[in-house]
Amino acid sequence: MGLKDSYDFDSLVNDAERLVLAEMEVQIAAARDICTCQDCVLDMAAYALNNVKPSYRVSLMGSVYAGAAAKSEHTQEIRKAVAAAIKKIKANPSHD
Repeated sequence: MGLKDSYDFDSLVNDAERLVLAEMEVQIAAARDICTCQDCVLDMAAYALNNVKPSYRVSLMGSVYAGAAAKSEHTQEIRKAVAAAIKKIKANPSHD
């Protein structure tokens, strides 16, 4: 019997993912000449998420803390990672 069979992991959330996706929405809307197909957008998200510090939480207090952290240098890290992801995938799309 595995852990997923014994415990409910639905409350385990990576707030960095939410913040990266929100920042991607802003930056993609402002960008020009980038592909927004499923593959490219997912590649951008994966690239950005692999370059930011994860921010996991499991409780309501964790979400309050994460909200406060969103206004910190973590936000700058996310902005930079998303910009780098867009630039990288624009230059190297996973399709022709």
